[in-house]
Amino acid sequence: MSIDLSQFIPTFLEESFEGIELMEASLLTLEQGDAETINAIFRAAHSVKGGAGTFGFNHVTEFTHLVETLLDEMRDGRRDISQKDIEILLNAVDCMRILIEAIRDESTYDESKIAATSKLLAATLNDRSPSDERIDEDIHESSIENLSEEAATTDLEPGLQRWSISFIPEHHLVQTGNDPLLLLNALRELGEMSVLANCNSIPSLTEFDGTELYISWNIILLTAVGKEDIAEVFEWVEDDCQLIISKDEQIDKQSLEITEMTNNVLSESVKEAESPASKIVENTGAENPKVASHAQAHKPKVESSSIRVGVDKVDSLINLVGELVITQSMLSELGNDFDTSKVERLNAGLEQLLQNTKELQESVMRIRMLPISFAFNRFPRLIHDLSKKMDKEIELLISGEQTELDKSVMEQIGDPLVHLVRNAVDHGIEATDVRVANGKPEKGTVSLDAYHQGGSIVIEIKDDGGGIDREAVLAKAKERGLIDESSSLNDAQVYDLLFEPGFSTAKEVSDISGRGVGMDVVKRNIQSLGGRIQIESELGLGSTFKVFLPLTLAILDGQLIKVGREVYIIPLITIVESLQTQESLINRTSGGMVLYRLREDNVPVIPIYKLFNIPAENKEIKNSLLVVVEADGQKVGLMVDDLLAQQQVVVKSLNDNYQQVEGISGATILGDGSVAMILDVPSMITMALKVAKTQQETHIMTEEAMH
Repeated sequence: MSIDLSQFIPTFLEESFEGIELMEASLLTLEQGDAETINAIFRAAHSVKGGAGTFGFNHVTEFTHLVETLLDEMRDGRRDISQKDIEILLNAVDCMRILIEAIRDESTYDESKIAATSKLLAATLNDRSPSDERIDEDIHESSIENLSEEAATTDLEPGLQRWSISFIPEHHLVQTGNDPLLLLNALRELGEMSVLANCNSIPSLTEFDGTELYISWNIILLTAVGKEDIAEVFEWVEDDCQLIISKDEQIDKQSLEITEMTNNVLSESVKEAESPASKIVENTGAENPKVASHAQAHKPKVESSSIRVGVDKVDSLINLVGELVITQSMLSELGNDFDTSKVERLNAGLEQLLQNTKELQESVMRIRMLPISFAFNRFPRLIHDLSKKMDKEIELLISGEQTELDKSVMEQIGDPLVHLVRNAVDHGIEATDVRVANGKPEKGTVSLDAYHQGGSIVIEIKDDGGGIDREAVLAKAKERGLIDESSSLNDAQVYDLLFEPGFSTAKEVSDISGRGVGMDVVKRNIQSLGGRIQIESELGLGSTFKVFLPLTLAILDGQLIKVGREVYIIPLITIVESLQTQESLINRTSGGMVLYRLREDNVPVIPIYKLFNIPAENKEIKNSLLVVVEADGQKVGLMVDDLLAQQQVVVKSLNDNYQQVEGISGATILGDGSVAMILDVPSMITMALKVAKTQQETHIMTEEAMH
């Protein structure tokens, strides 16, 4: 009976991504002599390679074998751990991620990047460099050229193919009873073969070990068989060698400039952290249009459809389901011959049902909660690459990584956080000489923190850089006509200008940031999650970006309000306070806008009945109820008829069931079966300000006409 292995591929993909993340994080902290870390990296690579081989993903197996071999040499002490090798391995990890993502998405990938990194790994394993590759240049290089020319000038008979084979055995291969000459003879039986032995790795006589093999071979084979038949010759030694088989390629000269290759390959690792699909298109666009066109047409990225859940959460869920079954059984028994004497027991049963349902809801929600470390894990590598790119010394501090966030929220917050961290490195942290001149440490600091605040999660991105120049922001905003010359704005309103489309105070455009794009998208993405972003900064000392997010998108903590006969829900995360108005604190502007004096602020009042054109019980601002809400640094007062209860509501999308409505973010079904709309506070503020601006312009035009 055969087993369908395809059912296990999702598990392989999930474990492979975990292994790749472990490799990347460990490489960033790897130091000479750290045996435990290098063993962990090796085991992760070996697991990916083994899993790929099981499912027949040979391209992953071949590439990962090179990575594994380099790690094995470090693990056995045959190779020192150098920064250059760590950078090469980090780039190889990127390639492994590309290969696994291509399997997951059933898409193409940048073959040129994989091939270039494979050659770089093979050259590193051969200990080749621009200087020691030119040994005996007159004889050795001449032999390579002759072999290449011979292969290129040989006329191919119909049905024959030319294959280039690089066979680099491990030093211990002969100790396992394998003879490379037997392998070469078996290969010769497949067709016409030209062979060149590479003796670069033979040590001096004092270091020579007669039980080890120091020679590798480059081979040109003219044959009618395919790649699989060639690879079969080396089947018994595939774990003890590096084998590269390529079609229609001539042997590279041994004077290959490894340093140049390293720079070319590694330079791609500090590009914008984007989705894997767009990265593939960008990398291949200039090098291989054919591959790029395929990448553009590939299937969209498939999000992970599974969550790993702790056994304790599953046990809790099972216990709650058991309690629910008991309560249901009790209520069913009461219903058989119900009379008034059983009312008390019925009420007790319903109370128990309510409690069980609430606990079951909370337990199910906990299953979707994951540590925010899943989102934070990408930043050590990002900071590492950016600091090298920008020649800045930067330390990343992470705290609160065990704070839990809903999986759906975490999947969507990743890109905005990346943009904010990149801005902190580029715009925030000053150049080393500037920091020293200002009396700061040479090494800048970027901090990531996550914590609970009320019913939401707060993520802080903090830097100890130069801070935001408030006056420069104001000057730029006035220059662009975003605000009037006479405008008086508080700090929050000034910093909020940074989120205007195309707004930037950067003097120079870099490939990291400073193009004046992106911050508006960051804000829009955060708002789409029902969150908000707040900026705090002090010139010369640094900046803090605070992102406030709901714990989950499925359930909302809301305040029920009544306007006329309609019930609306205001998200609690936006509410500052609720109050009864006093007539002495009410002011009106010339354009008709009503302002309410709230301590130091003049808060615009938005009558909800006017905004949505519905009848209301009270249309007078004096002695009415005001719910003060805040979004985008702007406070407003929502005028309502009555405050009802606070409760959690299940959010239903209007887009899925009807269409998008301005000022409304969704809907929910209340306990009595009626539908209540959930207010979109930022959208309502925008609507109200538009109305106020129109009224102001109309008033001015009227005044001018009268005079």
